[in-house]
Amino acid sequence: MADLAVAPPPQPPATDLFGEPIEAHPPWFKPESFLRADFDPDAYVAELRSYVPLESLAAELRAHLASLRAELVGLINRDYADFVGLSARLKGVDAAAARMRAPLAELRDKVAGFRAAAAAALAALRAGLEQRAAASAARELLELLLDTSHVVSKVEKLIKELPTAPSDSSMDKGNDTVEAGTGVRETQSILLERIASEMNRLKFYISHAQLQNLPFIENMEKRVQGATKLLDGSLERCFVDGLEHRDAKVIYNCLRAYAAIDNTSSAEELFRTTVVSPLIQKIVPQNYAKAVAGASSDELEDDYQKIKQCVEKDCKFILDISSSANSGLHVFDFLGNSILKEVLSAIQKSKPGAFSPGKPKEFLKNYKASLRFLDFLEGFCHSKSAVTKFRSEPVYTDFIRQWNVGVYFSLRFQEIAGGLDSSLTNTISPAGINENQGKRNMLLLKQSIKLLESLQSCWSDEVLVFSHSDKFLRLSLQLISRYTTWLSSGLSARKVSDGSSNSPADAEWALSTPVEDFIYIMHDVHAVIGELSESGSVLERVNELLLSCPIEVRNLVKQSILQAVEPLKELLPTIMNVMIGVIVKKSNEDLKHLKGITATYRMTNKLPVRHSPYVSGILHPLKVFLEGERIHYLSEEDKTKLRRGCTDKISAIYYEMVSEVVTVARKTESSLQRLRQGAQRRVGANTDASDNIISDTDKICMQLFLDIQEYARNLRAIGIDAREIDSYRALWQCVAPKDKQENIQF
Repeated sequence: MADLAVAPPPQPPATDLFGEPIEAHPPWFKPESFLRADFDPDAYVAELRSYVPLESLAAELRAHLASLRAELVGLINRDYADFVGLSARLKGVDAAAARMRAPLAELRDKVAGFRAAAAAALAALRAGLEQRAAASAARELLELLLDTSHVVSKVEKLIKELPTAPSDSSMDKGNDTVEAGTGVRETQSILLERIASEMNRLKFYISHAQLQNLPFIENMEKRVQGATKLLDGSLERCFVDGLEHRDAKVIYNCLRAYAAIDNTSSAEELFRTTVVSPLIQKIVPQNYAKAVAGASSDELEDDYQKIKQCVEKDCKFILDISSSANSGLHVFDFLGNSILKEVLSAIQKSKPGAFSPGKPKEFLKNYKASLRFLDFLEGFCHSKSAVTKFRSEPVYTDFIRQWNVGVYFSLRFQEIAGGLDSSLTNTISPAGINENQGKRNMLLLKQSIKLLESLQSCWSDEVLVFSHSDKFLRLSLQLISRYTTWLSSGLSARKVSDGSSNSPADAEWALSTPVEDFIYIMHDVHAVIGELSESGSVLERVNELLLSCPIEVRNLVKQSILQAVEPLKELLPTIMNVMIGVIVKKSNEDLKHLKGITATYRMTNKLPVRHSPYVSGILHPLKVFLEGERIHYLSEEDKTKLRRGCTDKISAIYYEMVSEVVTVARKTESSLQRLRQGAQRRVGANTDASDNIISDTDKICMQLFLDIQEYARNLRAIGIDAREIDSYRALWQCVAPKDKQENIQF
């Protein structure tokens, strides 16, 4: 302990020039890491050794250990005097504890006694409460049984009073007035409503009492069942009587009675069999008899019109009663469970063929007439919730399920898509030339006409089912794609096979089609693109049909159609290239005569004086094509593209052939010149005389120069300036004299 007492006090931390404490450890050494609960020495050393030498880490740890020991010594020295004097301050503590022990023990005994007394009182109180709850439950059960017995007796008494009321027969015998009969029916209906409310209360009591399986309730079940049967029969007779006499008050009271006993289905069924069924049987079976005799068919339009008149005349009164405000009669659905149910049953029995999609036209007509009939029935609903309730009825769902629109669409798909497919397997055949003379935007080919007819059919009132408009949109896109694929396959086969027989079936039409017929194809593709544009008839019709849809839906439909047309637009340059390729190929036949110029001016003194005969035939195929009777079906823009495309390619080929002829001639002349000079040197002759002779190459170039001048004049005759053609300028540079190289004149 002497060593601890003489330990030097801790030194204050060193500070820098500004008085800030100097860090005792480097930044990577953090002593607070040792205080964490999850400190792992192995992981700590492994983490630091990657960038700190182990010697430096060991030195820092030893320095930290020394500082901790110094701090510990300081803490011990600070409280050492108090620790040594602790024993002197605890004198007399044992005596004080002994004096306090007796009162504390006495207090503990008193608390234990009070606790036992409180527990006993609490147990007694709980027992009393349990007895009280049992008594209360028994009392409630007894009251429930008494109320049940009282209500049963009351219901039986009220039911017995019903026959004592004057009936229609007694009124007839006593020559009572109609007003008296109306009063009797109203009195009966009011009494029945009262009995129904009591019966509803009785059912409530019995449902609660049956949970305890009481013999008293079981013995009363026969009485309850008898009272229920009597009530149902009396209520049925009163309700039917009210329906026959159109007595609104009686019907209102009877409906409230049915609603009170939660038996709405019986009222709906009674109205169906009493009022609706006779009316429907007068309409549908009569027409069905005519159908059997061959005078009618399965069409429903006329039937629906007559049914609507009957509903307006003979059913509207009960619909108004059941939908009156604050009447509590909204639980009834006479529209669905009475009217629609009877109509569906009558159609299924008398005209089952109306639901068959095997005859698409008749099916669609009946389907749309049925939808209009449903809209007519929904017109009697006074709120959106009533419409929702009507549509959620099982009979409504069953009625809609009868119309197999999916099968109808499949048949229409086969009809429309199959018609287009069969037309695309035929050869190109103009069909609308005579009818569409002078009408640039009208279609000419059977295939294009069939495509437009198919698209128009998809969106016509005689074909389209609005609920399946997404499927008809997909069919429209498939038709456009099929037409585009047919064109693309044919053009690709024409380009690749060049008339060979190894081509797909879709492409055979293109191989046998003359180049003039491609004018019809170009015209029809432009016309189809126009019909499918934003201002075209197809999109206008689609937008007209989809006006009830959100603008986002209409925009998506428009974009999908416009996007389907893009591949068709991309075929226009290919069609143009096919026509250009055929014309250029014919022109090449005349260009082949150019090689005869070499033989004409080889080893002769003859000089060219006029252009070669072949020049006039180079552009002859193009002129014939442009002067044909079908050329007016091409737009001026397409004519310009055709002229420019043909002349560019012909000029390029012309340049290649001329360049080859001139190059070969110069090489040949150079070889002959070297041989001639060698022979003259051997014999000692003078070589200057041969320098003034015009060479064969010069004569060939002179002839070619005359030819390209005539060719340029022929280009100008069809509206093309030869100076604007790059290959012609190269051709001019190849054969023109040196003094005319920079100035193209012809």
